[in-house]
Amino acid sequence: MGAVFVGVRHHSPACARLVASTIRELRPAHVLVEGPADVNGRLDELLLGHELPIAIFTYLRDGDRSHASWTPFCDYSPEWLALTTGREVGARVSFIDLPAWHPAFAERGNRYADAELRYAEVVDRLCREFAVDNVDALWDHLVEVADPEGLAERLTAYFDLVRGATRIGDTRIGGPLNGDVEVGAVEVGHDDAAREAHMAAWVRAAVADAGDRPVVVVTGGFHTPALRELVRTGGDAWPEVPAPPPGARGASYLVPYSHQRLDAFTGYQSGMPSPEYYHRLWTDGAAGAATALVESVVARLRQRRQPVSTADLIAARTQAEGLARLRGHAHPSRVDVLDGLVSALVSEDLAQPPPWSARGPLAVGTHPAVVEVVAALSGDRVGRLHPTTPTPPLVGDVGAELSRLGLDGAGRVSLDLTDPRDLTRSRVLHRLRVLGVPGFHRRSGPSGGGDPVAAERWHLEPVDTRLPALVEAAAHGATLAEAAAAALHDRVPHAGVAALAGLLFDAALCGVDTLSSTVTDTLTLEVARAADLGALGAVLTDVLGLWRHDWLLGSAGSPVLGGVLDAAVTRALWLAEGVRGGPAPADPARLRALVGTRDALVHAAGALEVDRARAVAVMRRVAATAGAPPDLRGAAFGFAWSLDGPPPDHVAVVRDVAAPSTLGDWLAGLFAVARQEVLTDEAVVGALDEVVGELSEEDFLVALPALRQAFAHFPPAEREAIASVLLARRGSGGSARALVRTSVDPLLVAEARALEAKVDAVLVREGLA
Repeated sequence: MGAVFVGVRHHSPACARLVASTIRELRPAHVLVEGPADVNGRLDELLLGHELPIAIFTYLRDGDRSHASWTPFCDYSPEWLALTTGREVGARVSFIDLPAWHPAFAERGNRYADAELRYAEVVDRLCREFAVDNVDALWDHLVEVADPEGLAERLTAYFDLVRGATRIGDTRIGGPLNGDVEVGAVEVGHDDAAREAHMAAWVRAAVADAGDRPVVVVTGGFHTPALRELVRTGGDAWPEVPAPPPGARGASYLVPYSHQRLDAFTGYQSGMPSPEYYHRLWTDGAAGAATALVESVVARLRQRRQPVSTADLIAARTQAEGLARLRGHAHPSRVDVLDGLVSALVSEDLAQPPPWSARGPLAVGTHPAVVEVVAALSGDRVGRLHPTTPTPPLVGDVGAELSRLGLDGAGRVSLDLTDPRDLTRSRVLHRLRVLGVPGFHRRSGPSGGGDPVAAERWHLEPVDTRLPALVEAAAHGATLAEAAAAALHDRVPHAGVAALAGLLFDAALCGVDTLSSTVTDTLTLEVARAADLGALGAVLTDVLGLWRHDWLLGSAGSPVLGGVLDAAVTRALWLAEGVRGGPAPADPARLRALVGTRDALVHAAGALEVDRARAVAVMRRVAATAGAPPDLRGAAFGFAWSLDGPPPDHVAVVRDVAAPSTLGDWLAGLFAVARQEVLTDEAVVGALDEVVGELSEEDFLVALPALRQAFAHFPPAEREAIASVLLARRGSGGSARALVRTSVDPLLVAEARALEAKVDAVLVREGLA
């Protein structure tokens, strides 16, 4: 009888029914299924009796790439029905596609990613022909809620039309187009060509082995027209399944999956949106699915205290049924249900089209009721593996570590990082954090290399999603320490300069020593070519803190960190001398970079090739450059003062520094870098008092916002000390504390005084004073 092809759409209940009925009717010798051929020896494990949805998770790591992908199955997946029904009738069941790690899947995280992007033009024309918004509504109209009579023929026509006339190598696929919809040729990439050639070899071998008995082939409909053509050529040997490259490490494991991960509205690459709707369609039929899901949405909204009356429920059902009749459906489709719900429950205009009118995640600003409607149709079903399902070594290693360290429970955990056991527990928790394993929440602790905090608080919460996360984290390594190091290593190529500094701190928290040289080499290279002075400030702060203070985590005095500091200081000095710009608000990130550079020269001089004299010379040039921004000139002046003492004319410089529009910004730079020097120099404080006192009311109003920002660099006690100096200069006996803690905004006072001055001027002019 040869091969019987059943082209399907992944996760389609109608296709799943067709697959099951075809296999039961034909009782074939072989059932061949689109899926990873390297898993064929473990089909008994796949069919143990799990609670779906589940997925085959595959990973591979070698010197060139790291790849991970999923092959998901739910109760109504046609591939799952092919496997289970094939076993039921005694057929030999096999996956026939290339392994998930194969380069043909290099750009895909999901094996069952539909090919719609490749034939978008064809689908758009079909949607226009049938007056629907998108491929999902089109599919429901033609397949899911349509008359099941003639479904196989409709699917064949649909997939032939969608695939169109394509060319793979020298083989032309597809013939004359059906119907009135005209489409052009579809480009088929080398990845599809390789997969289809491999699947066709399986089909040819199975047909030769089956003799007079049929072979049922279940694949995505996009591939079916090509396979029909390819199996006509010779060859009856079972194909060899490709092996991973030499030296590569990879494996496949089963993981629990969820409806949320299957849903197109949450970013799933393939299949049907609103999986809970299709689950109900599979179990209850079209009429039952529509009724149940309207009730589910109403119940969900009521739980969230959104008022929904019985009349609203009736209206939603009525609207859905009316739309179904209008659109030619015997029972409401998914879009009929959604449109009916929104029509009945949302009274105001929507700011954007309903999300089911297109594909992809929900947009920001989606109406709250629409969000709840979509969530209800997504569902919250989570799969569960059979207890005897094999797991990767990492799962056992993590379980043993958590048990040994008393971290396998729930509730709060307080850690003293000076205690060796607590430090070990902290490292385990941080390794789980960087791997993204849920249920471990850090509430407080050190936030950077310079943070002296030695205590941490965590909240532990056992969650159902922990096992799949651990299985997927096994792609990084067999032990927790190894996996965390690899996960951090994988973040290096995608991190910017500031993120790399944070990654270094994460490595220290995880106790990952093997990562340090890799990250620091990359960080040193990135620092040496950085163009953002502010980003360098973040690097200097974090790395200097680790180099100076991290006796606790083990990186204090590290030579590799010293190399990063040296590169950062050199680059910061070079960048600072090239910055140009007119008056603008002080840039805190830029000022932080100069503070970090100064601190590195003070505290890590032994690790730097740059000496103080050279750095001071650079900063004096910047301070004297008229084209440099005022905050940078002030910071450069304070930098030189901090490292080399005040120049003889420093009081005069402060007195003659800038116009009212730039005075505050220059002082912000000075105070950021040389706050203590200013605080202990009463002559400078006096000069500042004179400068501000000589400003006119109008100039003072212009300068005041920036002055307030500048003096914010002083903590309250130091502002009070400055106020005491000023009161003493005036011979006043008032309270310095009261002076700096006024109950009225000083800007408001200044604006009021300016307004009074204008009123006085008008009165004088009009002779009314």
